[in-house]
Amino acid sequence: MKLIIAIIKPFKLDEVRVALSTLGVQGLTVTEVKGFGRQKGHTELYRGAEYAVDFLPKLRVEAAVSDGLVDQAIEVIEHAARTGKIGDGKIFIAPLEQAIRIRTGETGEAAL
Repeated sequence: MKLIIAIIKPFKLDEVRVALSTLGVQGLTVTEVKGFGRQKGHTELYRGAEYAVDFLPKLRVEAAVSDGLVDQAIEVIEHAARTGKIGDGKIFIAPLEQAIRIRTGETGEAAL
């Protein structure tokens, strides 16, 4: 099992959710986050004054998937989240040692 962590633009969430659902991924965790990478923020004009916005709003989408679905999940996230512009985000993959469904006590891939 693997934990896929994708940092994406907020308006791309529905496309990513639908793409993962069609693949068979049944659960997601979404967190609103702020950050920057190569984009390095931007400046905004508010009431005649210029402000630097260093941290941009992003979404952190987490999904636990079985080993057999990892490559497909990465591919559909990449396709759904891509705008072709700077700041599209990143995808991180981490090993997932164990998963337990609290309600039933199922463990491993059965808990996903």
